[in-house]
Amino acid sequence: MPLDTPLSVTDRLFFAEEGLDRAGAERLVQGALAGADDGELFLEYRESEGISLDDGRIRSATFDAMRGFGLRAVAGEAAGYAHSGEISEAALKRAAETVGAVRHGHSGTLDLAPRSTNARLYADGNPLALMDFGAKTALLGEIDAFARGRDPRVKQVMASIFGEWQAVQILRPDGTRVADIRPLVRLNVAVVVEQDGRRETGSHGLGGRFDYARILAEPVWQGAVDEALRQALVNLDSVPAPAGEMEVVLGPGWPGILLHEAIGHGLEGDFNRKKTSAFAGLLGQRIAAPGVTVVDDGTMPDRRGSLTVDDEGTPSNRTVLIEDGILTGFLQDRQNARLMGVASTGNGRRQSYAHIPMPRMTNTVMLGGQHSPEDILRSVKRGLYAVNFGGGQVDITSGKFVFSASEAYLIEDGKLGAPVKGATLIGNGPDSLTKVAMVGNDLALDPGIGTCGKQGQGVPVGVGQPTLKLAGLTVGGTAV
Repeated sequence: MPLDTPLSVTDRLFFAEEGLDRAGAERLVQGALAGADDGELFLEYRESEGISLDDGRIRSATFDAMRGFGLRAVAGEAAGYAHSGEISEAALKRAAETVGAVRHGHSGTLDLAPRSTNARLYADGNPLALMDFGAKTALLGEIDAFARGRDPRVKQVMASIFGEWQAVQILRPDGTRVADIRPLVRLNVAVVVEQDGRRETGSHGLGGRFDYARILAEPVWQGAVDEALRQALVNLDSVPAPAGEMEVVLGPGWPGILLHEAIGHGLEGDFNRKKTSAFAGLLGQRIAAPGVTVVDDGTMPDRRGSLTVDDEGTPSNRTVLIEDGILTGFLQDRQNARLMGVASTGNGRRQSYAHIPMPRMTNTVMLGGQHSPEDILRSVKRGLYAVNFGGGQVDITSGKFVFSASEAYLIEDGKLGAPVKGATLIGNGPDSLTKVAMVGNDLALDPGIGTCGKQGQGVPVGVGQPTLKLAGLTVGGTAV
C-alpha cells in the first residue's frame, strides 16, 4: 500500500470523516473568491496536551482536539474572513456569503498559486500517541525526585510537558491544494532553591518539531534539570545590578530574543507597507554596523519555528533581512507582498483557523562573525554580560525596547565578575544595531522554547545569535 502523505491524511480528516464533498467545497471557494485578488480555504485539525507538576503533584492535565476552517477573500488592502468550528457544506456556504462582501465593486485578477516543493522539514508522527499518559506523569515525578536529589537547597520543583499535532490543508480557488502535518513538543523545568533565608529560581526548557523521545530521554531531561539548578544557584550569589550606560555583551543562543523583538517585528512587511515601522523606507540603506547579517530561516529541519509551508501554502524560505549592515528585505505574506510589488517570502502565519494570516517571523538568526567569545569579553573594561532573558516590551513604531535579564554578570577588566540581579536593558532597536562592535564566531540557536505574539496571535518561533558586544547600551539596575 502507498504511504500516507500529508494530503491523503488531511483528505481523510476534512472530507472523508466530516462528510464534506471535496468537489463541492472547491466550487464554493471558487465562487466566493471570483473577482478577488487572492484568498484560500484553510482547514485545520489539532490535538494538544499539557501536563504540569508542581511541588511533587500533578497540578493540571489537559487535552484538546479541535477542527475548523477559515475562508479568506482579499481585495486590494481589504480582506474578508469567516471561520467556523463546524466543517460542513452549510457552514462553508455561510462563510462564502460573508467573505464575498469584500469583493463588491472590486474586479481583480487572482494571484498565482504558490510554487510547490517536495521538502519535508519534520516527521509526520503524532507525538501524543507515542507515549501514554501514565508514562508522562511518571516521568514528571522522576524529574521532581532527581532535582531534589541534586542539591539539598532545592525547595520546589516545577516541570511541564506540552505536545501538539496539527494537520492543515490549504485549498485555493484554482484547485491547488497544499497540506502539512506539524508535530511540536516542549519540556520545561524550574527549580526554587533556598539558602540562609534567600530564595531564587532557575529554569530551562527545550523542544521542537519532533516526538517526545528527543526531549524525554533520560540524559536530556536530566540536563534540563541541571541547567535550571545551575541558574538558581547562580542567582543565590547575585548582587544588585548597576545602572547607567555601559558596554553590554550578549551571550549566544536565546539572547537572540532581544534581536527578535527589538528589530524582527519592524522588518515584517505589513508594518513597512503601512510605514509604521522604524525601518520603513530604508531598504538598501545601512541600518546596522558592518558585520551584522540577519536572516529569517523557516527551512531548518525540526526547529520550533520552521514550517514546510506557511499558512497560505507558500513553501518556507531563508530570507536575508540585513546583509553586512545593509537592509536587504522584509518578511512577507501574500497580501503585503502583492501590494509592495515583491514575492511572498513564505512568512504568512496564523495562530489557528480562527485567525487571519499576517507576516510573522519563523527562526530569526544573526549570523556569526570573526571574534572569539573570550576576545569579546577581554575587550570590555566595565560592562554587563547577559546570558538569559525573561520578559520584555518593544514599540514597533519607535523601536524602543525594555528587556529583563534573568541571568547576567558584571564584566570588570575583561573578566567575568559577580552575577547580578534585576538588570534590564533599555534601548532602541534600530540604534542598537549600529552599536554592535564585535560579532562572535559561536553562533548558537535557542533550545526550542519561543512563542511570538502579534495582534493577539501567538505562534512558535526560534531565535539565534553568536556572542555580541554592543558599545553603549543603557542598563537599568537596582544598585544604589
